[in-house]
Amino acid sequence: MSAQYSIIDTHVHLDFDDFDDHRAYLFKQMRAGGVNTAVLPGVSPVNWQKQIQIATEYDCLFALGFHPWYLSDHIGKDLDALSRILEKNKNNNKLVALGECGLDKLCQTPWQKQLEAFHGQISLADHYALPLMLHVVKSHGEVLSNLRSFKPKKAGVIHGFSGAPELAKAYYALGFKIGIGPLLLNANAKKLQKTVNELPLNAFVIETDLSQEPSKKPLESTNIARILHLIIDKMAKMHKKSGVLVSKQMLANSIELYNLQ
Repeated sequence: MSAQYSIIDTHVHLDFDDFDDHRAYLFKQMRAGGVNTAVLPGVSPVNWQKQIQIATEYDCLFALGFHPWYLSDHIGKDLDALSRILEKNKNNNKLVALGECGLDKLCQTPWQKQLEAFHGQISLADHYALPLMLHVVKSHGEVLSNLRSFKPKKAGVIHGFSGAPELAKAYYALGFKIGIGPLLLNANAKKLQKTVNELPLNAFVIETDLSQEPSKKPLESTNIARILHLIIDKMAKMHKKSGVLVSKQMLANSIELYNLQ
């Protein structure tokens, strides 16, 4: 595949254990396809040190935080641990966001525990002047309400967005980028396609959200560059723009989102 675009995968879980055997190959393949770097989202304190080590070894970026699915029974202690590791890495230019955090009505984690973790992470994002990487499932009204109440100093990104234009516009009005992933390539994703059609290109960043290595599929199925190229080509067709123009806008949006130099 020709590296015709220069792009960033804004959300990919290459620190997960599933990728241990093929991580080096995937980073090499990614860069050969024009993907300059990737952002490794934080999901649990268990993963943080591994994220930092991989970001150092492979010269990529990372976020620190905890995902609603992985919350423990000790939110206060976990927030203290997050505060300590953020303080330790506050001058590490590979740390670009706080998250992924947010609210999820489909997971088993009690709602009050999710809210406590979410509020605490918004506060830490403010303290360290980091954008928020948000995971939102069936709870857009509650997340928007919290964002309007807390008014975070930095906005961030709504990762893996799948909703209607009205929701995306509400986040965009608060300064958030909309994370667009492989769902856009699904012919049945009509709401998301309408969103991408109706919002300006500077509202979006692109992501693969890869989180596991398919054990019975060739590595080509996890070709990060190929997936991102397909998303760009789809967006270009929808906006009647060239793929090169869209790729340049996605790169500029990612640089703006994560304050990259």
